Amino acid sequence: MKRQIRYKWRPVDGILLLDKPTGMTSNAALQKARQIYLAEKAGHTGSLDPLATGMLPICFGQATKLSGLMLEADKRYRATVRLGIKTSSGDSQGEVVASQVPSQIDSDAVSAVIPQLLGEIQQIPPMYSAVKREGTHLYELARQGIEVERAPRKVTIRELRVLSVFEHGFEFEVLCSKGTYVRTLAEDWAGLLGQFGHLTALRRLETGPFRAENMVTASELDDARNDPGALSALLKPLLVALSGFRTLKVDRTDAIRLRRGFECGPYSGITEGPVVVLDHDDIVLFMAEADSNGRVAPKRWLGPESAVSEC
Repeated sequence: MKRQIRYKWRPVDGILLLDKPTGMTSNAALQKARQIYLAEKAGHTGSLDPLATGMLPICFGQATKLSGLMLEADKRYRATVRLGIKTSSGDSQGEVVASQVPSQIDSDAVSAVIPQLLGEIQQIPPMYSAVKREGTHLYELARQGIEVERAPRKVTIRELRVLSVFEHGFEFEVLCSKGTYVRTLAEDWAGLLGQFGHLTALRRLETGPFRAENMVTASELDDARNDPGALSALLKPLLVALSGFRTLKVDRTDAIRLRRGFECGPYSGITEGPVVVLDHDDIVLFMAEADSNGRVAPKRWLGPESAVSEC
């Protein structure tokens, strides 16, 4: 009988920008990171397919409250398309369902159809996806050989450029809205070229404000496993995830009032809209909403538990 490991979990706050390796599920990557940090609370902000690599933000502690916000963020990917073959999943892990001898292409031909793919477009979710149909994931139906109609969804392709063209394929980079299936984009792009196509590689480079140069590899995480200081240094603070929002620093008195649910202000220079409230040490305390008079009302507590007693 396999012995069950009991972990002594501890409070951890912050965001790990993990460079997920290929072949690993997002959940497996999450569980590995959680065990290394012994974090009481952890979650990721949007799955990557096992085939895919790249940025998988893993949120610990108070940062898990930002998961929904990061799910809404734009993503940047680099992808490779193989022409001439259509697969059941839209990537190299699926079964070949159709093939043809791919015609010759060049960079001009591949780039010429980009305007048809930019902006707000309709995508039909692939059968191998986590979308649910009457409570069942589409990928579960696909594994049974069942295909059902799927309603198209609106997504936005903000940027799209060809990186290279090679024999029987090409590489591209895309900045897109949440919910975009890059596999579907690749198939549609190949279709505009009059060919079949599927993804052979996919790498997520950016999520919202997070950039590729800040990613932590699985080996770097392993190397820091037994060094609490090194592990802490790998985490990004909540404020980095909120860099797109205005900030407001408040004194202890206003922090106490906001924590109790009262409005505060008016504050000079604060206009209507969302605002991040910080304490005197630049620790994130709240997501709040300001009115047109500069008064601020708390919406969601984001501060560490230690800040509760301090306030």
